[in-house]
Amino acid sequence: MSRLIGVGVGPGDPELVTVKGVRALQEADVVVVPVMDTLERGRAEATVLHYVVAQKVMRIVFALNERTARARRDAAWDAAGERVAELLRAHDVVSFATIGDPNVYSTFTYLAQTIGELVPGTAVETVPGITAMQDLAARSGAVLTEGTEPLTLVPVTAGAAVLKGALEGPGTVVAYKFGRLAAEVATALRETGRTEGAVWGSALGLPQESIRPAAELAEGPLPYLSTLIAPAPRDGGRGGKL
Repeated sequence: MSRLIGVGVGPGDPELVTVKGVRALQEADVVVVPVMDTLERGRAEATVLHYVVAQKVMRIVFALNERTARARRDAAWDAAGERVAELLRAHDVVSFATIGDPNVYSTFTYLAQTIGELVPGTAVETVPGITAMQDLAARSGAVLTEGTEPLTLVPVTAGAAVLKGALEGPGTVVAYKFGRLAAEVATALRETGRTEGAVWGSALGLPQESIRPAAELAEGPLPYLSTLIAPAPRDGGRGGKL
């Protein structure tokens, strides 16, 4: 029985790949990395190449940013799924490297569903990875949660109104993929009184890393994979939320 393993390789810093993740990459027969173009080296591949030889890595094009043309997206997903299915028919273990965690807004979840139909009986496993919000919290000093505070994770591709609704709540709000809507995010923070203490970052762990206070959000677009943390309001002193 073949095995398909989704491996979270973190936000970009190769030192943040877990020991279990490294082993899953090194023991696989093939390591698949998702790309939008076969000529590009994506963040997942750049991380993987710290641990496996290039000959073992295979780029497969996924419709990573196709949200409008459903037929075109489905055709691209079917083609990508069939390519991975071919690998599983020829090899015992195929690992799929995904930035962050394979169970958090990852391409892997859709691939696993497709493989379940194309190659019945394939064992599907995941190896958790460190997420961008954890890395940004560590690098910026922002505390994600205290005591009984809730934590809300919002992909801003769902719209700035969804983010604003979350910011109106009591807990910490994390926004993913907000780079193209930076101005709208800045407005939502300002209108909900959540700008102070909020921080955003992009390219975490990479040479072009940027970590800035949310008050300095640019008017123009930022990198697509930018991450925002707006900590919960805290005024009760140490342990005030217990």
